[in-house]
Amino acid sequence: MRFTISSTALSSRLLSLSRVINSKNTLPILNCFVFDAQNGQLSITASDSENVVCMSMNLDSLEGEGKFAVNNQNILDAVKELPEQPLTVDVNMDEHTIYVSYQNGSYNFPVLEADEFPIPQPLSADTTTITLSAEILLENITRSLFATAQDELHPVMNGVYFDLRPDALAVVATDGHKLVRNRVYTIKSDVPAAFILPKKPATLLKGFVTKESSDVVIRFDARSAEISFGEGNLICRLIDGKYPNYNSVIPENNPYQILIDRKSLIGAVRRVLPFASDSSQLIRFHIANGQLDLSAEDIDFATSAKESMTCTYEGNPMNIGFKGSSILEILGNLQSDEVNIQLADPSRAGLVVPAEQPEGEHDCPCCCRQPPTATPRQYHKQHGTGQIRPLHLFRHAA
Repeated sequence: MRFTISSTALSSRLLSLSRVINSKNTLPILNCFVFDAQNGQLSITASDSENVVCMSMNLDSLEGEGKFAVNNQNILDAVKELPEQPLTVDVNMDEHTIYVSYQNGSYNFPVLEADEFPIPQPLSADTTTITLSAEILLENITRSLFATAQDELHPVMNGVYFDLRPDALAVVATDGHKLVRNRVYTIKSDVPAAFILPKKPATLLKGFVTKESSDVVIRFDARSAEISFGEGNLICRLIDGKYPNYNSVIPENNPYQILIDRKSLIGAVRRVLPFASDSSQLIRFHIANGQLDLSAEDIDFATSAKESMTCTYEGNPMNIGFKGSSILEILGNLQSDEVNIQLADPSRAGLVVPAEQPEGEHDCPCCCRQPPTATPRQYHKQHGTGQIRPLHLFRHAA
């Protein structure tokens, strides 16, 4: 079998797919890319046993057809330093050798049979399908990923929750400190359905899908999801478990609202945060008479900082504390020029909402004030994983 392909196109595709492969695998075949050349197309597959990604690309020419596996590092090292030029690839399965010829030289290295490569189980007959634009999917994943957890005791929080309801599709993430809820009103279903997409496939999708891609189709059952996009698809195992009742922690009836420039607030928090205690990262907000005063201090090292900025605010003076790093994450994952911080009282969670909402979407990052003592583990011990309460942790709903 012989085929010709662009060096840069092949290198770019292999670099993207290499993110799927783990550095250590129990099965040696999982260290390989699987190539399948048929009908003028080359399909390349990579897997880590839980996530399988297959991407297709056009060949300049093809003689014969076949399927084979190549160690990912061997072929990456062979093509990643080559400038743009046609590559001629000869595969001799009798010798189990691949020959890659380019303008001024050639490589050769072993190939393996692709039969040992694990094939994912097909989805069951009881599947749900969601079709959405690539741009909407990317925006919602990007706005949610930072709020996912890394918690072995509560794995349901280690992914992005897609909650399809009659009124909208909600895309949610929380780590018990902050919570993000994005809602897309143009996507809905009379039959509710939901799944938890693990962090790794969600991150992989950001690298494979572009805003210019065609619509993305997500098919899922109780165990797995198949996500089809542009020139490829991803099949992944879903996180099993019941997601917390995220709506219960998003406070309603917030009479006090601060309208403020997002980038200016980011700058102020970044300047004040270095003077906060490393353990709490507590930033105090004092709001009164159209002015927001930010302050931080570290009693142990006798350091402090404060900064004032103008805002639009009508209401009683209020003092409230936030974790500085979480505020920066929330503000950094919004796109609007201004944000609306909605508050009820210092003991309740506050909402951070973009002043301008995308058409057909509604997102409201929500955060609650920094707790003085309780830890996420203590929080779960008290309340379990079935419900998140705005007790003491940062929240963020988008």
